[in-house]
Amino acid sequence: MSAAAVTPELPIRFKGSGLAAWLLRMAGWRLHHDGFPSLQGVAIIYPHTSNWDFPVMLLAKWAIGVPVRFWGKDSLFRIPLFGRWLRRLGGVPVDRRSSSGAVGTMVGLMGQARDRGEVFWLALSPEGTRNFTSGWRSGFYRVALEAGVPVAVIGLDYRDRTIDVSRFVRLQGQEAADYGILAAALDGVVGHHPEKASPVCPLAAPARIVKEST
Repeated sequence: MSAAAVTPELPIRFKGSGLAAWLLRMAGWRLHHDGFPSLQGVAIIYPHTSNWDFPVMLLAKWAIGVPVRFWGKDSLFRIPLFGRWLRRLGGVPVDRRSSSGAVGTMVGLMGQARDRGEVFWLALSPEGTRNFTSGWRSGFYRVALEAGVPVAVIGLDYRDRTIDVSRFVRLQGQEAADYGILAAALDGVVGHHPEKASPVCPLAAPARIVKEST
């Protein structure tokens, strides 16, 4: 078995919004989608380089009809009315200083959804920011592995204005090989600001400074 097994079966389909699909087409976007492999999973959107990414992907979500959840900076949810609107859209506030707690919460929620036969797809940007970084944050990887769910590898390509929601993989826990397959799936995808797209690799842990004893 390869390090990240491609998931070809896509039996789960939802009733999407024709209006949202029409608005995407009017904006010049093409949506490639033919179903999901399971009721639970993690959807990663790459690259995230612009504020325009959110409304484009929101229309894609409505066009597909999948009731996804997404992480957002906790400070956004404290804004009156806007925070309430984000929650209604499926937003989950996350304190970036405590990612382990967020991962554990998501894994637990996915397990509960699986037991009840309910839909629970978490959508997020693995870069965690619109600005360039040296790699991806580990949250999506840990959730997918610990929950045992597939990853939807979504390319948001501004070069030819396509949203590709047709590639799914199951991570095997071999990080280098897993990231290699994710990178291959996203090869050639161009963001709104290409120079801000981060490489498809794990974000290096900050170096620890060890004081010498005197």
